[in-house]
Amino acid sequence: MNFDVTILTESRYVNPVNPDWYDEQVLTEDRLVMTALEKNGLKVQRKDWADPDVDWSKTKTVLFRSTWDYFNRFEEFSKWLKSVSTQTVLINPAQLIHWNIDKRYLEDLEKKGVNCVETIFIPVGTSDSLRSICEKSPWGRWVLKPTVSGAARHTYLLEDANLAKHEAIFEELIAKEEMMLQPFINSIVEFGELSLMVMDGKYTHAVHKIAKKGDFRVQDDFGGTVKDFDASPEQISFAEKAVKACDPQPMYARVDVVFDNANQLAISELELIEPELWFRQCHEAAAVLANGITRFVKGQD
Repeated sequence: MNFDVTILTESRYVNPVNPDWYDEQVLTEDRLVMTALEKNGLKVQRKDWADPDVDWSKTKTVLFRSTWDYFNRFEEFSKWLKSVSTQTVLINPAQLIHWNIDKRYLEDLEKKGVNCVETIFIPVGTSDSLRSICEKSPWGRWVLKPTVSGAARHTYLLEDANLAKHEAIFEELIAKEEMMLQPFINSIVEFGELSLMVMDGKYTHAVHKIAKKGDFRVQDDFGGTVKDFDASPEQISFAEKAVKACDPQPMYARVDVVFDNANQLAISELELIEPELWFRQCHEAAAVLANGITRFVKGQD
């Protein structure tokens, strides 16, 4: 059987036994998208991206959703991505995915006039110590993380008192992968982070992510909480401008925004691969995405 859309997940979320609350969220999100696509008359299936038995040439498009293990299997994922790109059409496009995997995309956004959190990129194999790199910046408190990562993998809050303790892990990481250093954003603990969803080029909804007391990571994996948020016209315009700076244009995007240490809106991350999009808090957004995909699929016929 041929399909119009294959929704991509990972093995943990194909048919979980005794799913917990987090699994249920994933299943709900993917189900909302699948239902919206099927209401538009499309044939849809949901598969693990790494399933060796899937014939990707039998689907017109593949839609990245909950492929949240790719950054832990990056070499395998890269090979798969290269292969599947020759067999079907990716949503978002392969060109965007390659660009968005590496957070050096922040430099490109800055060049296009989109304010982003300040970032120092540290090349693989750098021999400088973590302390010497940090001391070259004027920030005083720093956040260190890999340029290819997700779910706060190897994300560390640094300050003068704990730099020595992190030298060993930094030396281990920088031998294998590029890292990035950013200023600690004070508003993260004071206010939190906003995520604005943009479907088919238009803002649909937003959430306010708040870290638990004593932490700076807003992900619910680390005890963070999420609330609906009414974004201001300025925030919506800022998010849509960031998406318009992408080339080609994405079908979906999550724009993570903070107030930087100058109290200006700034991109912390622009998520174009497999972001959580909180469709469960705005079912209409799933329909907007489905309409855009349907238009695209029918345009291929």
